[in-house]
Amino acid sequence: MVRAVFLDRDGVINRKPPEGRYVTRWDEVEFLSGGAQAVKRFRDAGFLVVVVSNQRAVAKGLVSELGLDLLHLRMWQELFRGEKGFDAVYYCPHDNDPPCACRKPKPGMLLTAAKDRGIDLAASWMVGDSETDVQAGRGAGCKTIRICSPDVLASTAADETAESLAAAVNVVLAADTLGSGRISNQIP
Repeated sequence: MVRAVFLDRDGVINRKPPEGRYVTRWDEVEFLSGGAQAVKRFRDAGFLVVVVSNQRAVAKGLVSELGLDLLHLRMWQELFRGEKGFDAVYYCPHDNDPPCACRKPKPGMLLTAAKDRGIDLAASWMVGDSETDVQAGRGAGCKTIRICSPDVLASTAADETAESLAAAVNVVLAADTLGSGRISNQIP
């Protein structure tokens, strides 16, 4: 069994669009700083890095699954510039209704990835910018980190918080070094 870090896409890897809008084209992508370096640090520490993302724009007809796959390919090529990047990308193409097993906050994407790749979920982390990411991680049995500002600290159920993906790496690696899986509920 291997360990993984599961990452949400929008709000963790790239800037999240305003509510009700979706990233469906290359010209809408704006990477957040430190993402490629964070992924490299996770990989160097022995974690698989897996993207798990709700992509409701597919259900709404704003982008096809092929179009989304091509967008992801271009994003990863630009982000990693030929270096090893993500081990896998799982996304839920469904709308809120009818409910499905893969749309976060359900843990379906994480469970599928674990089955596909032999991932030990109890030794893994879910990093996201919303409570639905936290709920999906907890539902799968992972430790969780919420990317958020200090004003969200009291309202999150996440095990840990961080201001960015780059800061989340420090939390995961510190927990890994201590072997506890828990440092504190403070933004580094």
